[in-house]
Amino acid sequence: MKVLYDHTIFTNQKYGGISRYYTELINEFNSISIIKPSVSLLLSNNYYLQNSNSVHSVNFFPDRYFKGRDKTIIAVNSLYTKYRVKEQNYDLFHPTYYDISFLDLIGDKPFVLTVHDLIHEKFKELFSKNDKISFYKNILIEKSSRIIAISENTKRDIIDMFKVDSKKIVVIYHGNSMTKYRGERIKLKVPKEYILFVGSRGDYKNFTLFIKAFSLLFKENKNISIVCAGGKAFLYEELELFKELEIEGKVYQFTVDDSDLAYLYSRAIFFVFPSLYEGFGIPVLEAFASQCPLVCSNTSSLPEIAQDGAEYFNPYSKEDIYKSMKKIYENPKRRELLVSNGLKRLENFSWEKTAKQTLEVYQDIVDDKKES
Repeated sequence: MKVLYDHTIFTNQKYGGISRYYTELINEFNSISIIKPSVSLLLSNNYYLQNSNSVHSVNFFPDRYFKGRDKTIIAVNSLYTKYRVKEQNYDLFHPTYYDISFLDLIGDKPFVLTVHDLIHEKFKELFSKNDKISFYKNILIEKSSRIIAISENTKRDIIDMFKVDSKKIVVIYHGNSMTKYRGERIKLKVPKEYILFVGSRGDYKNFTLFIKAFSLLFKENKNISIVCAGGKAFLYEELELFKELEIEGKVYQFTVDDSDLAYLYSRAIFFVFPSLYEGFGIPVLEAFASQCPLVCSNTSSLPEIAQDGAEYFNPYSKEDIYKSMKKIYENPKRRELLVSNGLKRLENFSWEKTAKQTLEVYQDIVDDKKES
């Protein structure tokens, strides 16, 4: 079986859960003889492809930005994708994001769509009125042969938002890419006691309310700090907030690779995931793999994925976030229990399992196509 993936997510993402998902999936497929995956990609600066022998592309000035760099990558990859789709040398197409340009070229070849979340639908106010992701997503959901949802919560959201027949949707969980820190030499200089925050700090990630809750804990425990892994450097507004809350100098930000991130998880008192909405929540599994206690929101997919491996809070309540952090900070035995529960829960997730279940979906679609 030949499966073609488009370039889109590898063109647009340097880091991120979606491009990691496709990289890991294709890596696993390359050890399964009955499937031959390929990606219509020539240029990419995606981080996860650097260590992949399964997806081949050329880095295009990854450390040097200049006007026209990104447009060149998009133009080259788009033309190549159109050629590969039109060539039709595949049994099944799997777009990596919500680009509909292939629809006029695909003919009667089937395609499957993975839906990772419904952030564009649930948080419309965060996006430009010209943003068409939700519109394109709706078109692809309707025309796809099958939909892969990455959690039961995401499946329910798809049914609710797009009125899709539940039989068309298959839930397949992500796997875990994080390995426990094994003592590699790391250059980061971190505070002795810190709470870890991972990823971007956009509105639905709920960083501001988390910081306000932390300031309450800091008043009682002056030795504790916050370390933010990933995301951009702090904005002026964030720095002003730190001053206002009297926690200036207690919040750190680091740009990290996977080794750095494993180190930060391993050293943290606990990891806080205050997001208002997640389609899956890969950092949950990262914390489990790193044996880092998890304190997180009780919303969307997070309780489904973490189950008894987390201490939960209402992410809309500063007081509730504070109380949960205080409870875990002051209770080492509870932290040990969360780590133990997290390791057990982690046994349910692997990229090998993700790939095998995805292959079953592909095979069903191809078999249906042959019979029709």
